[in-house]
Amino acid sequence: MIDQIKKHREDFDSRVAQAADAEAVNRLRIEFLGKKGHLAQAMQSLRTVPAAEKPAAGKLVNELKQHVERLLGEKSQTFEVKSGKPRESFDTSLPGRREALGSLHPITQTLEEIEAIFHGLGFCVEEGPEIESDYYNFEALNIPKDHPARDMQDTFYIGEETVLRTHTSPVQIHVMERQEPPLRIIAPGRVYRCDSDVSHTPMFHQIEGLMVDEGVSFSHLKSVMNIFVHQVFGKNTSVRFRPSFFPFTCPSAEVDIQCVMCSGKGCRVCSQTGWLEILGAGMVDPAVFEAVGYDSDKWTGFAFGMGIERIAMLKYGINDIRLFFENDLRFLRQF
Repeated sequence: MIDQIKKHREDFDSRVAQAADAEAVNRLRIEFLGKKGHLAQAMQSLRTVPAAEKPAAGKLVNELKQHVERLLGEKSQTFEVKSGKPRESFDTSLPGRREALGSLHPITQTLEEIEAIFHGLGFCVEEGPEIESDYYNFEALNIPKDHPARDMQDTFYIGEETVLRTHTSPVQIHVMERQEPPLRIIAPGRVYRCDSDVSHTPMFHQIEGLMVDEGVSFSHLKSVMNIFVHQVFGKNTSVRFRPSFFPFTCPSAEVDIQCVMCSGKGCRVCSQTGWLEILGAGMVDPAVFEAVGYDSDKWTGFAFGMGIERIAMLKYGINDIRLFFENDLRFLRQF
């Protein structure tokens, strides 16, 4: 084994001295350093060498490898200098190339901004299950089984008494059942409805808000909504309240803002009205308080609910809700 290694070294020295071009050097590199080259075979042969000879043989193999690599490197450099080609170099002082960092999804950004606004107004965040009973999703919110308002929401039924929640309003029932007033909460989360087009998806995000205390009036609701709108869309944004109907609030209102696309002048987005609806709100119906054991003669409150996608579309000028869920990097990188 040792004699064979010495023979390989003599053979290499002779041939590398005679190498006339870079191609000859490359052939030697493959023959001696390749996966099936002489050195690779020598390393495999070490397994069969007697234990007494193995240290000396291993040392010779390593020395031969270093010798071959050094002479081939020198020979290659010689040919590069003769050919006039600059040797490839690497500037170690250059800054590294970092992996591109991702960013929060626009829905998450909008949600966190809204939560921060209501945190500043004393509201805390509550969560609830996405799979709800019919009682919490409808009946406790003053929507009995024969109520026509059920037709307003295309519901995913899992069983006769179990649904994918159609709004985050059931969270207010869960909270009021375990907490005594006064309370201020917002309840963000995913909700589900059988609907899909450029402005609706089967799954979307909502925030429900609830404030209960003694002496709470509609003027408190208007004040909170004005603060919210002005912080999200700017302090010059006009707000109006239109009478509406929701089974769990009375009186109820739709909250509109001045069209962010045309500044109220009238355009295709606002159907030439100059106004855009952003949320529904109203004073909590006494029937809801009765369902959770609150004394409606002592306590009053208001509730509101909004779609996060709706707010994000208006804030960022997005005209198709499906963009939020297609994961197109060209869209997401803008945020």
